[in-house]
Amino acid sequence: MDLKTIIISQYHAALEMLRLAIARCPDDLWLDENYANRFWHVAYHALFYTHLYLQPQEEDFSPWEKHRERYNYMGPTPWPPHEKPVADVPYTRDEILAYLDHCRQEVEARVPGLDLHGPSGFSWIPLSKVELQFYSIRHLQQHAGELCERLGVAAGVDVPWVGHGPAAD
Repeated sequence: MDLKTIIISQYHAALEMLRLAIARCPDDLWLDENYANRFWHVAYHALFYTHLYLQPQEEDFSPWEKHRERYNYMGPTPWPPHEKPVADVPYTRDEILAYLDHCRQEVEARVPGLDLHGPSGFSWIPLSKVELQFYSIRHLQQHAGELCERLGVAAGVDVPWVGHGPAAD
């Protein structure tokens, strides 16, 4: 099994765990404002950066058709004046699941053509492209895990571990 096949498999596994969390989230928890970032917002953030870091370089990125300006940030912007963007119009579960499907397709389309030995392609990330893929998968899984934990604590909902995705064709 080659490295790109492994990367694809691990993206699919992390995306599947996020999909399960989204699908099992009770409606009231989806919009619960008792958390610094609502469930839907964490899911959107994780998917946005998954989508972004699959691109060869930042200039190649074209946001998802339903992207809302600055909704990808969960805290203050990294540049002055470090304002926290307002994300006050929630995405629906169906919209987030559609974006997740788009990200799955991007994994299949983009990973085979990535130059894993080249630079990340993103000025703010001083890593190689292969390390960026591990970085991105860890980011995705961190937020999937966060949402799984939230489901368990707040709603008693369990999400099973997904160890690997389907093999790439």
